[in-house]
Amino acid sequence: MKARILVVDDDPNIQEVLTTLLEGAGFSAFTAGNAAAVHAALAGPQPEVVLLDLQLPDGHGLDLLPLIKKQWPDSEVIVLTGVATFEAAVEATKRGAFHFQNKPFDPKGLIALVGRALEHKQLNDQNSSLRQALSTMTGGASPVFQSAAMKSVVRTLERVAPSDVSILITGESGVGKEVVTDLIHALSPRSRGPLVKINCAALPRELIESELFGSVKGAYTGAQSDREGLFRQADNGTLLLDEISEMPIDTQSKLLRVLQEKEVRPVGGRTSFKTNTRVVAATNRVPEDAIKNGKLREDLYYRISAISIAIPPLRERREDVLPLANSFLKRFAAQANRVINGFTPAAAELLRKSDWPGNVRQLQNEIQRAVLMCDGATVDSHDLSISAPASGGEEDPNLTLMEAMERNTILQMLKETGGNKLETAKRLGIGRQTLYNKIKAYNIEA
Repeated sequence: MKARILVVDDDPNIQEVLTTLLEGAGFSAFTAGNAAAVHAALAGPQPEVVLLDLQLPDGHGLDLLPLIKKQWPDSEVIVLTGVATFEAAVEATKRGAFHFQNKPFDPKGLIALVGRALEHKQLNDQNSSLRQALSTMTGGASPVFQSAAMKSVVRTLERVAPSDVSILITGESGVGKEVVTDLIHALSPRSRGPLVKINCAALPRELIESELFGSVKGAYTGAQSDREGLFRQADNGTLLLDEISEMPIDTQSKLLRVLQEKEVRPVGGRTSFKTNTRVVAATNRVPEDAIKNGKLREDLYYRISAISIAIPPLRERREDVLPLANSFLKRFAAQANRVINGFTPAAAELLRKSDWPGNVRQLQNEIQRAVLMCDGATVDSHDLSISAPASGGEEDPNLTLMEAMERNTILQMLKETGGNKLETAKRLGIGRQTLYNKIKAYNIEA
């Protein structure tokens, strides 16, 4: 989409020169000849850049500048004037101008200046998107990560997100792989395009190819109409393939061909469609183990892992537990119309010491529950489901402290759900098979 440039000047000749110059450089230009026309334009779509003359027949550009920045805060304003003074330049900068340019101007220099303004706007948009995405995750107004590990992850995201390279995100269930995908999309030039997500483990084998690549009417039993497919839905955007190692191997082969050829053919169709989709893949398995066990094609792994980002589990970044807990508390208390100011020292200590086998997702669920259970203005230890470690089965004396805490958390949740493993896994934010594996490993009698 072409960048929109508003030219504000009362001279029709200058309007024509600037419009021709800008459109010749690939921009979309529209004009306003006086202050009244600017006021009318403020009710319409926001341009990326405004070229603003100071001397207008019914007003002054310096008076319009604050109004423009208030209505269009993301627009960059370049002031153009034939009567330049140092004082006017300083005042224009104070009021939000990106640059102060004298007339007459060099055409190439002006186009370069507009380009720099657009780059500055894009950088501001990316920073704003990062803050918004992190805020959406945490419920707060700023990033809550305090651990060096997560700060390193965010720095990596800022570097690689603006590219189109494929990214593989690894980490245990509940660490926030979808949130990282949100950040990648928000920080990329594709942020205005769609972000589409699919859990490859959630669909049966006979449907996943139709879901991904599309299908034509009659391609299989039940195909009563054409299906577009997620690759085409995510065109010019980002597609998250979550739990990619659970995708059938033969489908992985077809996915590899789509990534290589950048075109997709619907199931049962004869026509291929070009696709401009960035793929982000995620898995809770160790990729090397998945390849060894025949769950992930090695050639596909190398194709999707140009950049790999490993999200550490919450137990390895305990500095993040209380900041995350406080941000979740603020969000859920507001949703419940409650005034809850924080955690008692005993509750905070329990939160810090818990092993969080379900990671951030489990912590979020725990705080949401605590808001409902809390009677006072602060969350106390008895409001937390992790407050009373339970016993069951014979505990292995060789367990580490972390493993023992994880075992006790699972036992407590099993007790609360009456032994319902599906509900326990849901509350912990882990997969049912993961729960079964941990019950077996920890010798738990559910």
